[in-house]
Amino acid sequence: MIYRLLAINIDGTLLQSNGRLHKSTKEAIEYVQQKGIYVTLVTARSFPSAKKVAKALKLNSILVTSAGAYTADKLEQPIEVKRIKKEVTFDIVRLLEGFPCQIRLVHEKFSLANKTKTNNNILAKTVFSTGDPVFYSHQFVESLSENLLEDPVKPPKIEIYFENTNDLIHAKKALDVMYDEEIAITQLNDSRLDIVPYGVSKWNGLLRLSKELGIAPQEIVAIGDGYDDLQMIEGAGLGVAMGNAPHVLKKQADWVTRTNDEHGVTYMVKEHFRKQHPIQFLRKMNLLK
Repeated sequence: MIYRLLAINIDGTLLQSNGRLHKSTKEAIEYVQQKGIYVTLVTARSFPSAKKVAKALKLNSILVTSAGAYTADKLEQPIEVKRIKKEVTFDIVRLLEGFPCQIRLVHEKFSLANKTKTNNNILAKTVFSTGDPVFYSHQFVESLSENLLEDPVKPPKIEIYFENTNDLIHAKKALDVMYDEEIAITQLNDSRLDIVPYGVSKWNGLLRLSKELGIAPQEIVAIGDGYDDLQMIEGAGLGVAMGNAPHVLKKQADWVTRTNDEHGVTYMVKEHFRKQHPIQFLRKMNLLK
């Protein structure tokens, strides 16, 4: 099979545990681009944050960001945007304010979160370790619902960070019942939920991009490590799970590579794509349209 599109998650996949890009990863991405492969990033991060990583990799590709809700190559000219309705956003916030949690509305131009006295302060650690561009504003307010009454927001994504797993479970059940066909909820771990508009996912965003590029799903290689990567690992022509991925991802993957701290992306790219001729050569030989 000839693969024409490489889709890679960022955190836990491209980046090491310390949040840095290894030199070998940059070299691997350059190598595969020289073979004519279209490389994109598929991530839960906001577009500005993903674009910063893309710049470090010298990628000018269309990016699938906000867990599939925001697809673009330029901030002001998105290919596709899906947003959670203002009234649904407000109702979700009101419900979640009944739990000890941090709520973050992730817009493409800013993030808005509630101030809260959590012991582990998960959100603060996440916000200040994402490497967002300087112009991307992180705002914290005393009451998120009161702020939304005055200035409503239609975010592509909402992130919720819980101290207690039981609170997460109860909140998820309540949200599932109240907004069954309005939102999609993904539990990323024991302390975090991500909410996007109904029908939105990384895989659906990637399919939208592949259609734009004229590339079939079976011509896609997808690499990821999280539960929100499962659908694209199952759907892609070649689904690759990182060595640090949960067992369920490894079980469904066609290929399991090394961990992010063992340069798993580099290993997979070099091992697989060295066997594939450049796209330009394949077209010249009439082996590819």
